[in-house]
Amino acid sequence: MSPSWPPGLISAHSDREAFREAIINAFCHRDYREYDSVNIAIFKDRVEIRSPGLLYGGLTVADIRRKMLSERRNERLAELFHRVHFIEKWGRGIRMILEREPETEFEELGTHFIATFKRNSYELTKPEIAGESSQKSSVKTPVKTPVKTPDLILAHLAENPHLSLADIAALIGKSLSAVERAGAKLVKSGRLRFVGPRKGGYWEIAE
Repeated sequence: MSPSWPPGLISAHSDREAFREAIINAFCHRDYREYDSVNIAIFKDRVEIRSPGLLYGGLTVADIRRKMLSERRNERLAELFHRVHFIEKWGRGIRMILEREPETEFEELGTHFIATFKRNSYELTKPEIAGESSQKSSVKTPVKTPVKTPDLILAHLAENPHLSLADIAALIGKSLSAVERAGAKLVKSGRLRFVGPRKGGYWEIAE
């Protein structure tokens, strides 16, 4: 069953299967000893999938890009994903992502492994090279589909309901006051509510 992405999360030019594969890889390969979660960070020009834990088994980013190598950190979880057909063939994930989205970037930062997808709808059309055409070159303005702050809040809380509004503000690059205002509107409209004590509680999204 194909997931239903929040509005504007994936560019019309991006491949949904590559994005889905990167999310599955993040959960399959993450380090579950780290008290953290898989996060999707949405920016105007890119989407980052951040997974706790660096590459396993001595692998490097160059290894997974050139040699398409894979090491199982979570053997039982990988087997479970294979049984439910989330993983079709072991070691295929990175190859499939790069075949469908060749500009995908991978990096290790701090204690996280990050896969970055460009949002091509925010790139300007390149002007013609001088001398190639007698017509005047021009730069076309792309059609932007910005994601509204409330939708970003709901997208992150769907992934991790224990995030604070300050956490979300940092993830989406908005001010805390702007996120608090948007959160208050979501609560007032009944789309979002906070369950439990201020410390240790969690957010619940209305169906």
